[in-house]
Amino acid sequence: MSANYKNWVPNGMITALTAGTAVLGVGTAALMCVNMNPNLKKALVGTAGAGTLLCGAMTARSIYAHGKFSYDGNRQLSKEIVEGTAKYVTLPEGGIGLDVGCGSGALTIACAKRNPQGRMIGIDRWGKEYASFSQQLCEDNSDAEGVQNTEFHQGDACKLDYPDKYFDAVTSNYVYHNIAGVNKQELLRETLRVLKKGGTFAIHDIMSKARYGDMQQFVSELYDEGYEVVELIDTTNGMFMSKGEAHILGLKGSSLLIGKK
Repeated sequence: MSANYKNWVPNGMITALTAGTAVLGVGTAALMCVNMNPNLKKALVGTAGAGTLLCGAMTARSIYAHGKFSYDGNRQLSKEIVEGTAKYVTLPEGGIGLDVGCGSGALTIACAKRNPQGRMIGIDRWGKEYASFSQQLCEDNSDAEGVQNTEFHQGDACKLDYPDKYFDAVTSNYVYHNIAGVNKQELLRETLRVLKKGGTFAIHDIMSKARYGDMQQFVSELYDEGYEVVELIDTTNGMFMSKGEAHILGLKGSSLLIGKK
């Protein structure tokens, strides 16, 4: 059995967009054959045609992204990001790390592989909007990889069910930008709350100013609070992807916040 980390662009999305494009295309063709008021016909055909083009463009973009993210494809961008983030997670002997929003368990498992002397806990709320991801999938993937130092639980990134200074490392990958209506810097602080003094952190997300506010100021605040090392790395400048890829894939602003508390 091999691990199945899924794809960040679900097959169901591509199927739905393809079907939508086909329906709109057929509808546009049908309208062109209907006998009706010329002005109304022109408006309807124009609207339907525009919808077909838009849906078609979204389908093409989704197929492109699916290929880029696939663990079985040539690019394997997801794998590169996961393993690149895991490199910054270090556990001491007997230490415990936390992966917030673990999805299919990829980052949790990657960190556990690099730190056999400790163990990793992955949490996620999963849920119906992410129906292809589950706790069972994470556990199956861990077994498939032959990794025994992982465990997976339900959890809420907005309110972690752990006391202050509990973990030796914390990490997360492309999670917080999906949480609507919550201040992203507060989410970061909630994650860092459970990190021990001297612990390491590596959090990767779309940290654009529109989503996260002034992250350079946030870095300065952490230094003022006594953090030993804090660094914000642009991952769209060749580290994980090119700026062109980031733009096409909707990942513009991707950054990695790393450091030591």
